[in-house]
Amino acid sequence: MPEHGGDIYGIARELGLAPGELLDFSASINPLGFPPGLPSALSQALAEVVHYPDRRCTALREELAAYHGLSPAQILVGNGSTELIYLIPRALRPRRGLIVAPAFGEYDKALRAAGAEVRWHVTAEADGFTLRGPLDPGAAELVFLANPASPSGALVPPEEMAAVVRRLTARGAVAVLDEAFIDFVEEASLKHALSRVPGLMVLRSFTKFFGIPGLRLGYLLGAAELVARVGAVQEPWSVSTLAQAAGRACLAEADFMARSRRMVAEARERFQGQLAGLPGLRVFPSAANYLLLKLAQPGLDAATVRRRLLARGLIIRDASNFRGLNERFVRVAVRRPEENDRLVAALAEILLGASE
Repeated sequence: MPEHGGDIYGIARELGLAPGELLDFSASINPLGFPPGLPSALSQALAEVVHYPDRRCTALREELAAYHGLSPAQILVGNGSTELIYLIPRALRPRRGLIVAPAFGEYDKALRAAGAEVRWHVTAEADGFTLRGPLDPGAAELVFLANPASPSGALVPPEEMAAVVRRLTARGAVAVLDEAFIDFVEEASLKHALSRVPGLMVLRSFTKFFGIPGLRLGYLLGAAELVARVGAVQEPWSVSTLAQAAGRACLAEADFMARSRRMVAEARERFQGQLAGLPGLRVFPSAANYLLLKLAQPGLDAATVRRRLLARGLIIRDASNFRGLNERFVRVAVRRPEENDRLVAALAEILLGASE
């Protein structure tokens, strides 16, 4: 089983197919794809690839600062937010890290790579895997949590999340809030709390919302001093010229952003209703562009359903390797309505035993 979603090339090789013959619901990428102005921006930037990239990402940081209402000194750009996830523990050297789970597996790897002991706060299925109440502020020096959560898509209201991180940082911990999918609900971002909570760091990604996972671009928001500490351990030139140009082009696409939010919200609601109507399937509420599903049908587990869907050219995420989940859980991306319909029809066949 792939450790992450989105391994379309590896799966295609394994099946002897071209990637275009598969429909990937395992990676949660904007179903509208990338913004329309991106090809032109990349074409223009090609002339600059004869030079090393701007290692400080100056122009992109300035435009991100204007977009978020911050200063450039509060922003560090990385080769995807995953690079930053590894840099933070390397820079801060915590003895203990705490992860709110289920969660992205790289938090654990990054903490262990930095020599930290890892502790867990596992949210409950009965709460829809939503963080309820405070975290123990003495449990760790560095805390990873996400909003919306992954893989559940659960969204904690910003005022509640702010209370959680204030309690953590008041005791000296650094709270790293992963907002990789917050662009779909931008109003819930805690970026505006950074001035009031100096121990808060916010991770953001261009990958999901702007549909550019192949370009690798993410960024960190935080107090200037914390951001500088993380930046000091970053390898030079980790963000390419083309990725920086892509980020600037994406920020100029206000119409695309508004259209994406409307489309995903409408498609998710429709998709969720269709899936909830299938027998033996529980659908968890989500504020992101993916849905967590629990299989209740006897004799069916995540690996089996994934395998049977692969035979139909459909890839889903087996979520059994997330801490706090088990072999009954899968995650599916929200794609275009006609693509979602195809997955619903295939799942209905499997769940009803019509073709097995």
